[in-house]
Amino acid sequence: MTQSQTAHLPVAVTNVGRIAQPALAMALGIFIVAMVGFSHIDVVHNAAHDVRHSNAFPCH
Repeated sequence: MTQSQTAHLPVAVTNVGRIAQPALAMALGIFIVAMVGFSHIDVVHNAAHDVRHSNAFPCH
């Protein structure tokens, strides 16, 4: 018969983590839409445009 040992480590649950993760996700989304989608560099804009179409996201 084998015995296994389990170590229970405390997990720090803070409000900072619950606020920071959605805030960073929204910042990344705003960056992608604002900076890449409206870029004047044709290669960057066309790449973002093609990705929107391939994901069935209407943009026209």
